[in-house]
Amino acid sequence: MTELSSAPAHVPAARVALVGDRSPTVRAHSRIPEVLAALAERDGLVTDPYWISTGDAVDPGVLTGFDAVWLVPGSPYRSEAGAVAAVRAARERGVPFLGTCGGFQHAVLEYARTVGGLSAAGHANNDPDTTQPLVSPLACSLVGRQGEVRITAGTLAERAFGTERSVERYHCAFALNPEYLPRLRGWGLVFSGVDTEGAPRIVELPGHPFFLGTLFQPELAGDDGRPPHPVIRALVRAAFAYRAAVGRG
Repeated sequence: MTELSSAPAHVPAARVALVGDRSPTVRAHSRIPEVLAALAERDGLVTDPYWISTGDAVDPGVLTGFDAVWLVPGSPYRSEAGAVAAVRAARERGVPFLGTCGGFQHAVLEYARTVGGLSAAGHANNDPDTTQPLVSPLACSLVGRQGEVRITAGTLAERAFGTERSVERYHCAFALNPEYLPRLRGWGLVFSGVDTEGAPRIVELPGHPFFLGTLFQPELAGDDGRPPHPVIRALVRAAFAYRAAVGRG
């Protein structure tokens, strides 16, 4: 577990677990500390982020004491089990959760296995021979592409974005297999953002304080000097609300 930065002692800070296998070759990994620093400077939303490898995240106790969990891009993760365990810990404990790119994919994978009972559900990037490819290759890769996302009114996603349409940046070649959509919806997941063809791009879990996954990478927004992405701001605000609710405020 690696601390990325420390807030001044007199400034309240939300502890955010960044779960993923940190690499200098992954653009999102270098952007995330910059985005969190910008939130502190622009909005006074100070975070105390720690990097936790997926191998360490296999032990759900590693996430104890954090105010939010962010499963960051960079799949295939070194430990699928650790990525899934991080999702489950945040979901079951009511800890604010954000999964971006691979984080979106593994959030859906965890839910299908744990809640839906689809224990053999697989991720084709981790296991090309899976017989139940819940996450499968895209017919057309989204690596390096941008696209419009249409957001459902009245959802957590709409409240986080503050709009019903957005243009987002991707860096992925895998997505949710549409064959499993009806079952996932029946088990309680809401796909609150879609592309122009109706393919899921945002997932959320009603009844949870803050549980959101995006196939796109909001951490890449703002690298041209614009404010940090509103979804990341929403996650940090949810972390402060959680912190206060559990008596750490």
